[in-house]
Amino acid sequence: MHSTHTPTHRPALLWLALGGAAAGVLWLVFTMYTQPEFVVNMANQLWSCF
Repeated sequence: MHSTHTPTHRPALLWLALGGAAAGVLWLVFTMYTQPEFVVNMANQLWSCF
């Protein structure tokens, strides 16, 4: 007979992974904004597409 029992730690691990990914993205954005040349260069490249 197939057991439908799922471990209870999976949702916590998923939230931990999502939280870590979100924190990593926020840290990356913050470090990019501490380098104004990079932000201006990215804005110029994006604007050149139009």
